[in-house]
Amino acid sequence: MDDYGEICHNSAMPKKVYGNYLPNYDMTHRVAVLDKELCQPKKCGLECIKYCPVNKSGADCITLDDITKKARIDEDVCNGCGICVKVCPFDAITIVNLASELASEKIHQFGPNSFRLYKLPTPKKGEVVGLLGRNGMGKSTVVNILSGSLKPNLGQYENPPEWDEILKHYGGTELKAHFEKIRQQQIKTSIKPQQVHHIAQAFDGTGKDLVDMYDERGVASSLVRDLGLENSMEQNLGELSGGELQRIAITAAVSKDAEFYFFDEPSSYNDVFQRTNVARVIRGLAEIGKSVMVVEHDLTLLDFLSDYIEVLYGEPTAYGIVSSALSTKVGINVFLDGYLPNENVRFRDKKFSFDVSSSSDDFQQGSKVVSYPKLEKRYATFHASMEPGAVRKGEVLGIMGANALGKTTMMKMIAGVEKPDAGKIDKKIKIAYKPQYLQNDIDVEVVSLLGKANEGPIEGSQEEEQILEPLKIKKLYNKSLKNLSGGELQKVAVATCLLQKADMYALDEPSAFLDVEDRIAVAKFLQKFVRSFGRSAVVIDHDLQLMDLISDSIVIFEGEPGLSGRATSPLPKSEAMNRFLKSLDMSFRRDERSLRPRVNKSASRLDKEQKGSGRFYYKN
Repeated sequence: MDDYGEICHNSAMPKKVYGNYLPNYDMTHRVAVLDKELCQPKKCGLECIKYCPVNKSGADCITLDDITKKARIDEDVCNGCGICVKVCPFDAITIVNLASELASEKIHQFGPNSFRLYKLPTPKKGEVVGLLGRNGMGKSTVVNILSGSLKPNLGQYENPPEWDEILKHYGGTELKAHFEKIRQQQIKTSIKPQQVHHIAQAFDGTGKDLVDMYDERGVASSLVRDLGLENSMEQNLGELSGGELQRIAITAAVSKDAEFYFFDEPSSYNDVFQRTNVARVIRGLAEIGKSVMVVEHDLTLLDFLSDYIEVLYGEPTAYGIVSSALSTKVGINVFLDGYLPNENVRFRDKKFSFDVSSSSDDFQQGSKVVSYPKLEKRYATFHASMEPGAVRKGEVLGIMGANALGKTTMMKMIAGVEKPDAGKIDKKIKIAYKPQYLQNDIDVEVVSLLGKANEGPIEGSQEEEQILEPLKIKKLYNKSLKNLSGGELQKVAVATCLLQKADMYALDEPSAFLDVEDRIAVAKFLQKFVRSFGRSAVVIDHDLQLMDLISDSIVIFEGEPGLSGRATSPLPKSEAMNRFLKSLDMSFRRDERSLRPRVNKSASRLDKEQKGSGRFYYKN
């Protein structure tokens, strides 16, 4: 191997970063990021400082900061060898070498060895721009900058530039006019935040009180009706479900009279029917000439409401780069491919595909793990009934339907947690259950929680190799559960469920808070897991693409939410999807390139043609 090959082999320059490997280090822009939570100098031997070749030559590349007592890396001195990345026992260091021209595109950096953002998306009047990327790529930073709540420092965090310099940087671009309005405090923005539960903590009042406070356009009453909130407005925010709180936050944001609207993950906690209504409300803003930007990980929703897509890529929590604007179809396909042809950038080693043959409707592998007769369950104000069915070894059974129809009740009856009022399940099986709502209010390290689920040490075990490495959990071992992000907590919860010794794994909304990459990776891993080890799984989720990807057969819940729910027997996937899409008045086609299910634009030629023939779910 020549010297350059040796450098590439031993360095931290993964193929997924900006451009190809660069043999001339002078032509690179160094990014060195330290995760201060993971960095634990008192628990390690300061290997990063000891083994740094630049330090050994007499220079101070990696030092121990006198104030933070954490490692500090001088990016100007660092040669990008990546040795510190390999020797750090806590995976706290990220070193990446980017193309040198990106240095002039830096928009904001929070401090030394911290996250930095390159480029910005451009708001478009009368259009919905979707932002698509992994968690930790800077979407929140984008929101704060474009809304005027964060002044971009162009990477000069020690001596931030004044507005004259910022406007000069954006001379000749559409963003210059946007920043001029921010400077003069002439732009009005409306933001629906990601963490809607914070609204309930900060505002002591009813849903009506909150919406009335922001109803500058006089549209609140129609939005309440469109989003099904008639029975929620008189309750205090702290008493509402996640979905109700989400839709009230959307109602308040849409009711404001603004030029620029931003919605951060509007699908969270909502079922498919509610997500469709939310999408129509958001699109209504663009139709009256407003600039709208949406961060969303549900590809079906993003496909349905976006006019353009801008991809965010890079290294989570280290750096993020914003692509140029692409059409919705091209943007989603580019993201799934992991390659931006216009910019000649490969940002992921592999592409995600939706192989039609991997989801056959005639899946009949393995014996029955459990079968059940017609079941009924009655509560004071709610009644649920389920037609007979069975779950087989190696099978993933999907459960779809609106909220409050009894999906979780079905899971609990099959597991023996709830006793049915009519019908009896003879066979007792052990089910590992991942609940919909996750708790992270305990101060315990992730590795301890995983070891408890595994009934033994996890490090070096076969389960670590089979489950935790594919789900990329190992980096979280030394983090406290209470400090995990929503996506990290979800992956740990899925892993904790799968580590248990069970006949069947029941997962309630495993996609919540996961970004698109993790949703696809978790879906494909779970399907491979149950087939390889002869297990079975039952999955409840509202992400249509995830359910299409993961399910072998599907149960559809119908009825009147909160009053009565009726479940079908397990149906072949094409029949179930066709029935469900019909209830949504939505039709799917397969993208000719990625084979992913795509939503037909409402009233388009293909939409009318498929609905006219009764083919709401189209399969090549």
